[in-house]
Amino acid sequence: MLIALISDIHSNLEALEAVWDEIKDADVFLCMGDLVGYGASPNEVVEFVRKQMERRTFLCVRGNHDNAIAFGADWSFNPYARQAVRWHQRVMTSENLEFLRQLPVRQLFTDDTGRSYLLIHGSPRAPLDEYLFPWLPESEFRAVLSYVRQDDLLLGHTHVPMLKEIEGRRIINPGSVGQPRDGDWRASYALIDTETKGVTFYRIEYDVEESTRKIIEAGLPRFLADRLFEGL
Repeated sequence: MLIALISDIHSNLEALEAVWDEIKDADVFLCMGDLVGYGASPNEVVEFVRKQMERRTFLCVRGNHDNAIAFGADWSFNPYARQAVRWHQRVMTSENLEFLRQLPVRQLFTDDTGRSYLLIHGSPRAPLDEYLFPWLPESEFRAVLSYVRQDDLLLGHTHVPMLKEIEGRRIINPGSVGQPRDGDWRASYALIDTETKGVTFYRIEYDVEESTRKIIEAGLPRFLADRLFEGL
């Protein structure tokens, strides 16, 4: 079984389409949230995901931007993110907003070998908000795993790819499809091969010029466009 891991699309349709061309033959698709926020194609991204969920084994959890846009919970956001949240709330259809409201905060999955996974956006301690960066001490990851019964913990939120292995268990973040922040502008995703138990990370170029053009034309902060070129 081939499992595709994606996260943090952030309304970037061009990045999503480029990644999908690479992963579309996978058996299962697991998404760790933040379909929307920042970018200029929220309805298109949500409708793309909704369509795939009807056709494929595609699980998705709610991220903090999904939550803020769906419920107006943006009090902790910086001014750029808050402006994007308000824009999303104006332009998104009621059906797509309701879809975001219905996304669960946690999802469970078991693969064909019996290995179990917990999907969550931030961490088990704060599902929407906690950042688990790769440079944290191992003691922090051990503490996080104490909250988890499953074999593997799948995360998003940091926009930074990560694989931590601790006593046969793994914490995996595939990085961000739509707004990488590790200095590499290319869309990020990961694949799990259950036969080999391997986790492989990938980067793919996409039409970043088109994504940034849409952000600028929508009247969103220019910073949100410029950062896509830098991967920051």
